[in-house]
Amino acid sequence: MARKTPGAVTIKLYGGIYRLSSPIVFTPADSRKEGETLTLTNVENQKAIISGGVTLNNLKWKEYKNGVWQTGIEGDLIFDELIVNGQLQRMARYPNYSSSSRFLGGTASNATDKEHVAHWKSPEGGYVHALHRFEWGDFHYIIKGVNNEGELSLEGGWQNNRRMGMHPQYRFVENIFEELDTANEWFYDKITKVLYYFPPKGLNIKTAKFASPQITHLIEFKGTEANPVSNIDITGITFTQTLRTFMQNQEPLLRSDWTIYRGGAVFYNGAVHCRLADCTLHNLGGNAIFFNNFNRNCEVSGCLISSIGASAICFVGDPKAVRSPSFEYNEFVPLPQIDRTPGPLTNNYPADCKIYDNLIFDLGYVEKQCAGVELSMCQSIMVSHNTIYDVPRAGINVSEGTWGGHIIEYNDIFNTVKESGDHGSFNSWGRDRYWHPDKNILDSIVTTNFELTMLDVVKPIILRNNRMRCDHGWDIDLDDGSSNYLIYNNLCLNGGIKLREGVNRVVENNIMINNTFHPHVWFKNSNDVFRHNIVSTGYQPIGIKVWGKETDYNVFPDSVSLREAWSRGTDKHSVYGKLSFRAPQKGDFRLTDGSIAFSTGFNNFAMDSFGVISSKLKLLAKRVQFPTVIAPDNMNNNEIIDFMGARVKNLNTLGERSATGMDSMRGVLVVEVASGSGASVFLQANDVILSFNYKTINKLRDLLEARLSVIGTTTEVIIFRNQKEYKKKIEPGNIK
Repeated sequence: MARKTPGAVTIKLYGGIYRLSSPIVFTPADSRKEGETLTLTNVENQKAIISGGVTLNNLKWKEYKNGVWQTGIEGDLIFDELIVNGQLQRMARYPNYSSSSRFLGGTASNATDKEHVAHWKSPEGGYVHALHRFEWGDFHYIIKGVNNEGELSLEGGWQNNRRMGMHPQYRFVENIFEELDTANEWFYDKITKVLYYFPPKGLNIKTAKFASPQITHLIEFKGTEANPVSNIDITGITFTQTLRTFMQNQEPLLRSDWTIYRGGAVFYNGAVHCRLADCTLHNLGGNAIFFNNFNRNCEVSGCLISSIGASAICFVGDPKAVRSPSFEYNEFVPLPQIDRTPGPLTNNYPADCKIYDNLIFDLGYVEKQCAGVELSMCQSIMVSHNTIYDVPRAGINVSEGTWGGHIIEYNDIFNTVKESGDHGSFNSWGRDRYWHPDKNILDSIVTTNFELTMLDVVKPIILRNNRMRCDHGWDIDLDDGSSNYLIYNNLCLNGGIKLREGVNRVVENNIMINNTFHPHVWFKNSNDVFRHNIVSTGYQPIGIKVWGKETDYNVFPDSVSLREAWSRGTDKHSVYGKLSFRAPQKGDFRLTDGSIAFSTGFNNFAMDSFGVISSKLKLLAKRVQFPTVIAPDNMNNNEIIDFMGARVKNLNTLGERSATGMDSMRGVLVVEVASGSGASVFLQANDVILSFNYKTINKLRDLLEARLSVIGTTTEVIIFRNQKEYKKKIEPGNIK
């Protein structure tokens, strides 16, 4: 009807809860002309709530036993989540939920053991949730039954694109009736249609309001490039109560760890000049906002997004728009078959959109492979002035280089990587069309076909004026093949900056508090630049033989760190000196007047412009904890020793773990192998020695003792290389 009315049209909702049985859909028929926007909003700031949940009426509660109550349920309802008085409850689970547990709200290695399973009468329909074996995300399975051996029969495990199996320890089960044993847990018996609930102390179960989500999407924009949905705004609305989507998260993204479910509470497909502003999105089981395939000039601004089962905001394009795509880490396109035309093949991807002034927190309460903002197969997305915290993985994640052009600025990102490993507050990778899983082959491709490295990331990605703190990884983590980045004026409060192999990265005028620069396994012709930066300790290189185009004019805290850099042939014009900040306890890490840092070309930058800018969101936002600056004399160097012609050391830093892909801090890292040595027969640089002569190797001392135990016979070494374990035999003549 609105499309037939000339001029701008506003639809206003009175305060109250609008419960949907299916999504509200905007089609091209609802599009408006420029300047004649259709707006869906509230009446005079009344709280209008759009919900995907149904209220549970006519409940006749009666006591069951051991603190549990029961009631029959009328009708055929989905019971995926239970909301009581507006608060999300928990499916009956083992082990019980604990807010103090780092992973998954509590885990137990015996959660799926036969001995534990034997106590369950009918586990069908239950779920197994687990971290990835290397903490790179998570896996989820539905229980189909129990086999003749008493083991669970499971379906699922497709939620991570690098399927290496569940973590042996970090796992739990839910939706099991026998595990209903503590307050706030519930279980629904689909056969008898009985809901069981363990109310917390003080709750009047007979007057409490119960609801259960029934749909996945609340708002959908359904258009195409040829016929888009245009000029529709949604403002001042609250969105809540949607179904979880972890079992629908199946589609692999390009060569990433990620799979994706293309959906969200607010779903855009084929939208142009549409805006979501000043809205609240909370208690949503899957993604909050999803931009799918073709979208242009859309905006999300001023929104409060919290308690989200998966990601907050996703931009994901069409793989068919990618030239020479591959979908798993170990896949590759043969060199002669690579399409050498730069950029996308079609326009079916999001571009020129804006994410501005949003408060985003408490994400991934179900799915751990998620982000505050996820960018995949898209171009020129501006992510500016957002505050993002309390997330299981990265605050902002850039999957692959397709097709660059993003501007990521003035964001405040902290309390990240809380339930995963080997990531950062900002995380990215490239793995573009030229990528090869074998590092030696990859090096040769970049050496002989350098032009391939820039065919997908055709526009530079700018990362500037952000404040980041990651206590379980890096503040800025550019992983495999991340290329064409300009990184400047960022305040890194704990994790430093990591650059793995890639090309054309310029990193300058950044401050790294209590950490440093982590260059990993660079290409010989990377063209990387690292200058005018402040580090708090010496660099932590791994597998670096050529230090890019320029590594110089940086500021070190002590002469030892600077001399170490000189010994590698870098930082000829760099300086060292005490780093005196204006008011670090208040977050002002600008250098005081007269600092020697200014002689290198470093310039102070503003410390009061990070994060959300609207007064309402500022009042609600948690504040980052500022670190106590650690003096350099508290830092310890790593010991490197000779082992059979190889230089080896303990694997004991996050950087080393990331560069090798190890699952934990264990083993001995091979730093360098001399040509023709005994070690060269079975070792390569960046290997991790896990076992030698049938003895487990955790530290250097273990390796030395294991070597001495070999008495003139053939023995065995187990190494970790290229994400896999290998066993190799060593002949007596090579043990010298």
